[in-house]
Amino acid sequence: MKIQEADAKSLLLAQGLPVPPWKVARTSAEVAAAAMSFLDAGAGKVVIKAQVLVGGRGKAGGVKLAGSADEAADVGSRILGMDIKGITVRKVLVGAAAEIVKEYYLGAIIDRASRCIVLMASAEGGVEIEEVARQNPGAIHRVSADPLLGLLAFQARALGLAIGLRDPLLTPFVEIAQGLYATMKANDADLVEVNPLAIVAERAADGSATQRLVCLDAKITLDDSGLARHPNLEAYRDLDEEDPTDAEARRLGINFIHLDGTIGCMVNGAGLAMTTMDLVKHYGGEPANFLDVGGGARRETVCGAMELILADPHVNAILVNIFGGITRGDEVASGLIEARAEQKREVPMVVRIVGTNAVEAARLLTEANFETAASLDEAAEKAVALSKGAAR
Repeated sequence: MKIQEADAKSLLLAQGLPVPPWKVARTSAEVAAAAMSFLDAGAGKVVIKAQVLVGGRGKAGGVKLAGSADEAADVGSRILGMDIKGITVRKVLVGAAAEIVKEYYLGAIIDRASRCIVLMASAEGGVEIEEVARQNPGAIHRVSADPLLGLLAFQARALGLAIGLRDPLLTPFVEIAQGLYATMKANDADLVEVNPLAIVAERAADGSATQRLVCLDAKITLDDSGLARHPNLEAYRDLDEEDPTDAEARRLGINFIHLDGTIGCMVNGAGLAMTTMDLVKHYGGEPANFLDVGGGARRETVCGAMELILADPHVNAILVNIFGGITRGDEVASGLIEARAEQKREVPMVVRIVGTNAVEAARLLTEANFETAASLDEAAEKAVALSKGAAR
């Protein structure tokens, strides 16, 4: 689950990281009021940033500066409602503009190969890390946190030295890096990213300046599977930007991933779903989705899953592969019959059901004139043939 920048900053603050104050606004009037509060507090300018769950906001015109409340209101009115990579901006973050001296990148991510949380840092901050990785991979430095001891101070210090930091900023960097690791662990996150982590100049009334490291931006992705341990984090889900298909799949309690093929797949069990997709490709087809209805799928779940598959206009054939353990085959068959009676377009379907109540399922499907298969190979081959026939 991706969360908005403002919410990500809240999680960083909870771990004691240095994050400048901000306010969230949904109207130009709210933008003006937020800007005035920062300007009255001594800020020379304010920054107004579109809150969308995609990168490239600045290039799209979604990040602007303003020097007065009226200018902020004008900027806010232009950013609110803007389309950025297909997403409509519905809210903005307003904060005091920082006097940036130098930008860095710092992120924590799960490395499944090493089974560790890996901290990455680069002196080339302020741009997308993927772009840095393509153009100058040597600019990205990494350390792996110990699974039991966490990110140790000497590791974080080595990372800071690698990107050119020296005292007195090196010690704050160590604290921030360890804070990112703590944020990752505390919230079951997949990714915690600060870009830029910036050296900013903070000026006193007499004009003198001191420098410190602050987290000017934040990006966090949470592990959906860990949300049960953190029910408070569910409130950070932005339903305005969530794909309706993903929202419906979550409501139904099924695992659904959209792909680019033409054969819709409905399977129970992740491993069986992967095998099914592999066989579809083996026989020359392309799966349109990964869909695991889970164990014990009921009629309502099957009907909902079928609606998700048929919502993809590219699907021209459907393969259903069910192994009945705790899942009853006759219950799945009844759901398929009900779903076909309600579907808005005709799409050929091949069904293979084995295991619990498979005999009753076969009877129901035969009476309803469904195409069935005795083996998974047969089912995959038939589904590919139907898909190719429909494409002609």
